[in-house]
Amino acid sequence: MSEHHANPENPSHKTVWERDTLERLAFATLAEQRASRRWRIFFRFAWLALIIVLLWTGAHKGGMGGASPSQPHTAVVAIKGEIADGADASAEWVVTALRAAFEDEGSQAIVLQINSPGGSPVQAGIINDEIRRLKEKHKKPVYAVVEESCASAAYYIAVAADEIYVDKASIVGSIGVLMDGFGFTGLMDKLGVERRLMTAGVNKGFLDPFSPQTKNQRAHAQTLLDQIHQQFIQVVREGRGKRLKETPELFSGLFWSGEQAVDLGLADGLGNLDYVAREIVKAEDIIDYTRHENVAERLAKRFGAAIGEGAVHALQTMPAVR
Repeated sequence: MSEHHANPENPSHKTVWERDTLERLAFATLAEQRASRRWRIFFRFAWLALIIVLLWTGAHKGGMGGASPSQPHTAVVAIKGEIADGADASAEWVVTALRAAFEDEGSQAIVLQINSPGGSPVQAGIINDEIRRLKEKHKKPVYAVVEESCASAAYYIAVAADEIYVDKASIVGSIGVLMDGFGFTGLMDKLGVERRLMTAGVNKGFLDPFSPQTKNQRAHAQTLLDQIHQQFIQVVREGRGKRLKETPELFSGLFWSGEQAVDLGLADGLGNLDYVAREIVKAEDIIDYTRHENVAERLAKRFGAAIGEGAVHALQTMPAVR
């Protein structure tokens, strides 16, 4: 009986082998057809999403005002949350909104509505420079209105305004620069853990938290911080001028209440957005030019993510050829 099954010339054995081969080929073909069908369906939906994005973008181009000049109004650009690349308060988004606000013939003045603890001095510097350039170009006043906080990089931006208005309980100031991190070298010694870091350049890893920091590296970092701090101080002095009542602590990194900020010359008075629009700008109608992520942009991001996910899934489900 065993000799009968082992004989490759046996007709029964040959039939089983052919049937198994045909089944494997059939299943491989079916899997390939299913994968191809999934991709066709996916790309149809992808193209549909892309068409929706293009239609939405065309219908809402700019997202801030129409092509024709609007009626007299106060233009608002909000700066809220962390000031950082990729955030809602990034230089890219804020500058885009500022340009639209200045270029609208109906805007009588631009109000920066600020509620931020600070962030990147680079992003803040770009926004500050652009505000000053646009003021000079369009001859329109700029006011800053502080809500809960206007600290550090947020205040760096605010001083580009002609006047700053705060709530009496707002947090204002923090004119300083920091670089933070952690060091774990002592803990590693206690645990008997050896750090194996290889660099080309003796100071390449001086911010590595698992390596000791030398006196020269610390001095270098402090020089950088001091330089950026002086840049910050210079911008504040240029923006506030003789209104500042300088004290030894003014540029120490401390922050103050809105009421204290007015006394120190860091702000000009108490008032909210409605007050500034009504009493200062004399244009009660308010139009928000702040750029927000719209449906088109969200769809575009999902479209890109879906393509990547679909490609990975297709690679995982494609039949292997043996």
